[in-house]
Amino acid sequence: MKRDGPAGAAAPRQQFAALPFRDNNGMEVMLVTSRETRRWVLPKGWPIKGLKPHSVAAREAMEEAGLTGKVAKEPIGSYRYVKRMRNGAAMTCEVGVFPMAVEKQRRNWPEREQRTTSWFALEDAATLVDEPELRDLILGFARRIRAPESAESRGAQHELWRNAAPQRPGARLK
Repeated sequence: MKRDGPAGAAAPRQQFAALPFRDNNGMEVMLVTSRETRRWVLPKGWPIKGLKPHSVAAREAMEEAGLTGKVAKEPIGSYRYVKRMRNGAAMTCEVGVFPMAVEKQRRNWPEREQRTTSWFALEDAATLVDEPELRDLILGFARRIRAPESAESRGAQHELWRNAAPQRPGARLK
């Protein structure tokens, strides 16, 4: 097992999340409930061999919330949380967060019966998540996406979406 730091603590396990958003007469973010604790979280998952991190985020958004859209190829940041395993063990995870401009929510998706999904105003979503670093990422995204129309903000938004990757509608899920 990889070790991190002088105390020999296990290095955080990597995960990738989508930050699904839409403009519905105001910016909104979709959150999903976790399967075990029913907390509000972002759709996220473990790395998948052969998939780039932003593709993993897109896949998790489809599996957990039925969402399709365009995903930024670069994360806007990351946050850490402690994952509680079924056996009671705890592990620290570091989650890279990729904005996803949602185009559609399917009627059916693999985890529909296991989770609740809901759209929230950005500030409301930030108050519903437990992780302070995730709250700060959501609020930072809100400021970035709502920045006044200046050359600097247009440049930042252009950079965010310059390499956005459309999710393949027919992408096969395992």
